Amino acid sequence: MFEMFKGMGQMANLLRNLPKLQESMAEMQQRLEQVTAEGDAGAGMVKARVNGKLEVLGVTLTDEVLRLNDREMLEDLIRAAVNQAMTRAQQAAAEETAKLTGINLPPGMKLPGMG
Repeated sequence: MFEMFKGMGQMANLLRNLPKLQESMAEMQQRLEQVTAEGDAGAGMVKARVNGKLEVLGVTLTDEVLRLNDREMLEDLIRAAVNQAMTRAQQAAAEETAKLTGINLPPGMKLPGMG
């Protein structure tokens, strides 16, 4: 029965610190926009750049890959480069989150609103 009251005390502390938490989350969102990661495929023929909010910032194709005129291969290379960039961005975002909050999230776990 007293366990219930223990949880209520923790919730009260959380609510008391809510303005500070919201400020920290806003700061984290801004910092995640600044985090960038790159991925590449086809020995660098396709490159992708993604930010910490997992937004694709750009994709670069070499003239060589365009001359191959192989649509299916190009689609596969773009997907691979973007996926690699996303994975690297998630890792960088997790590191940035750990710096700001002191919380090390397990791989694949995200804070609400963090992509």
